[in-house]
Amino acid sequence: MNPLNHVAIIMDGNGRWGLKHKNSRNAGHKAGLATVEKIIKETIRNKIKFLTLYAFSTENWNRAAHEVASLMRLFRGYLQTKYLDIINNNIKVTFLGDTNPLPSDILSQMKKLENESRGNNKFSLNIALNYGGRDEIIRSTKSMAEDLLAKKIGIADINEELFNNYLDTKGQNDPDLIIRTAGEKRLSNFLLWQSTYSELYFSDKMWPEFSVDCLKEALDSYNLRTRKFGTLTNSTKKMFAK
Repeated sequence: MNPLNHVAIIMDGNGRWGLKHKNSRNAGHKAGLATVEKIIKETIRNKIKFLTLYAFSTENWNRAAHEVASLMRLFRGYLQTKYLDIINNNIKVTFLGDTNPLPSDILSQMKKLENESRGNNKFSLNIALNYGGRDEIIRSTKSMAEDLLAKKIGIADINEELFNNYLDTKGQNDPDLIIRTAGEKRLSNFLLWQSTYSELYFSDKMWPEFSVDCLKEALDSYNLRTRKFGTLTNSTKKMFAK
């Protein structure tokens, strides 16, 4: 079996599921929250230490205003109702992305949850909110440039390890497995730096349909992969040695 420390999920298909089954995209987003709860519990049961969920991208602001407002209400409600569960279950929460454009009350709840859960160590949940991979790289580069100008670092210090410390995911391992639901086969600006050697798994299930069994299928597929990280397998080395 391949070591599995970090799973990341692009939770796609909520709107399409909602239109198909409830004639409402917003109903799909609400149904998707129930799936979030199931997958978090199953991830913990599988002793996976990190789970990153792509909740709202930098591009999602371009959706209809009423849909964005509905998503913000869902975020607000989730933070309010799940706060004690997260703290009491020893879960550490980290928010990825540029949080500044978010409503002030949501931002306040996010900061409170991050601060109160900082010492928790059973499981780490990353929630990517107003997140974009390109935006993260630009923000990280600006922060590094500021430290360079302030002479906190030198040009000779700049390498991958240092750059990792400026990312939203600093201190964490890169995702071993990235899952995307709803049949689309692209990363959509998600963890572009961190996904260099991630294994990818695409499911045709819409996110509200993505069950514990679907997660098991993804994990089973991952365990059948040969992870090479740019090197040759022993069998390939033998083939070229002949």
